[in-house]
Amino acid sequence: MTGHQTAVERLLASYRAIPEGSPVRLAKRTSNLFRFRDEIQAPGLDASGFDKVLSVDPEARVADVQGMTTYEDLVDATLPHGLMPFVVPQLKTITLGGAVTGLGIESSSFRNGLPHESVLEMEILTGAGEVVTATPDNEHRELFYGFPNSYGTLGYALRLKIKLQPVKPYVALWHVRFSSAQECAQAIDELGADVDFIDGTVFGPDELYLTLGRFADTVPRVSDYTGQGIYYRSIRDRFVTPRWLRPDGPPTDALTTHDYLWRWDTDWFWCSRAFGVQNSLVRRAWPASKKRSDVYRRLVALDKRLQTSARVDRWLGRPAREDVIQDVEVPVERLPEFLDFFHREIGMSPVWLCPLRAQDKWPLYPLEPGRTYVNVGFWGTVPQKPGRVPEHHNRLIEREVARLDGHKSLYSTAFYTREDFWRHYDGATYRTLKEEYDPERRLLDLYDKTVRGR
Repeated sequence: MTGHQTAVERLLASYRAIPEGSPVRLAKRTSNLFRFRDEIQAPGLDASGFDKVLSVDPEARVADVQGMTTYEDLVDATLPHGLMPFVVPQLKTITLGGAVTGLGIESSSFRNGLPHESVLEMEILTGAGEVVTATPDNEHRELFYGFPNSYGTLGYALRLKIKLQPVKPYVALWHVRFSSAQECAQAIDELGADVDFIDGTVFGPDELYLTLGRFADTVPRVSDYTGQGIYYRSIRDRFVTPRWLRPDGPPTDALTTHDYLWRWDTDWFWCSRAFGVQNSLVRRAWPASKKRSDVYRRLVALDKRLQTSARVDRWLGRPAREDVIQDVEVPVERLPEFLDFFHREIGMSPVWLCPLRAQDKWPLYPLEPGRTYVNVGFWGTVPQKPGRVPEHHNRLIEREVARLDGHKSLYSTAFYTREDFWRHYDGATYRTLKEEYDPERRLLDLYDKTVRGR
C-alpha cells in the first residue's frame, strides 16, 4: 500500500495545483467512450500510479485494486488463484474504476448484476478534493450507492475492494438457436441457476442464439479464436435446438476460462470487419498482438479526427453515415418489441444480447432489483437519408427505449432534454450528492458531460 499512498499524495498535489475555479479532469491515455468531442482544455490530474492490483486474498476471495487497473491485468492477477471478478466486462482495457463509475456488463450479469454490485468499498477522490472511503454502511453510504453511472462527475475511484468468485479451467458452451424474439425472450426469463453465463447474438428476426456457458474441469476439445478463427461466426456453425436449453449433453464448443472472458475482444465483437481483419489474407498479415479492441478503437478515433471515411464516401458519391453505437437495457418481456423496432427502423446486424438482474437499488441507474432486463448492444453505422435531422436513428432508439421502460448507457451519444434526463437518472439524488461532494462544481455536471459534451 506504500506505493498507493504515494500515488494518492501525488494526485492530491496535482489537484491543488489546478487554479481555484478551474475545471478538473482526469488525464487518461485510453478511453472506451464513444463521445468523440473536442477535449476540454483544462489541466489534467496526474493519475499515474493507479493501475495496479494491490492484493489478492484467495481465502477471503477479495482483491484490492486501484481504479485505473484494466480488467486484462485484473484477470491476469486473479486467475492463477482460481478466481475471477464476479463480472468481467468484455473488453480488455476497460478499467475497474471506469466500469463502476460508468457501467459494465457481461454474461455473468444475469446472476451477479453489474460490476459495481460486487464492490465492498471504494476510495474516492471527490470533487471537493477530499479522499473518502465509501462503503454500503458507513457515513458515505449515499456516495457508495450514487457513484455508479456518475461518470467521474462526483469523483474518481482510486482504490476498490471487490469480491471474487471461484472458476474452473474451462467454460463449456451451448449455442441455442431460436426462430423468434418471443421464443428467445421466454427462454431468457426462464433460465436460472443451471448455467454460469448467458449472452446472445441476433443475426436477424428469425435467427437468434443464446449462448449458455458452464464452468468445467474437462472438455472434449478447446477452440481458439485468437488467430484465424472468429468467435461470433462460430455461433452459426455450432448450435443446438431449444430442447437443449438445460445443457446436459456434449457442449457445442469450449474455451479456456481466460479465452472465454476475452472471446469478444479479439474482433471487438464483429467490428474488426470494418478494418478488413476478418478477410483471411488480411487476418494472417495482421499481428496477433494488434487483434485487440483498444487498437481498433484508436483507429476509429484517428478516422474521426482525419475524416478519412467521410471523405471517401463523398468522393464515391455515397450517402453520409451515422454512427449507431449504443447499449440499452429493456425489460425481458419488452425485448421482442424492441428488436422488432430495431430490425424495422435501424436494420443493423449482428446485435448482442446480455441478460441481467440487478442485485440492489442504484439511484443513478434505477433498475428494479431482481427484475430481468436484457442489454442490447449494437455498434456500427447506417446511411443517413437526406432531409432528416442529425442523429435521426440514435434519437429514434432513445425514444423507443424510454417507451419500453428501459434505460440507456451514457458512454455514447445522448439527446435527452435536461428534464427528461434527470427523470431517467434520478436528478434529486444526484443534486444532493453533487452539493455534498462537489460543492464548488469543480467536476462536470452529468448532463453537461454526457449529453451536451462540455
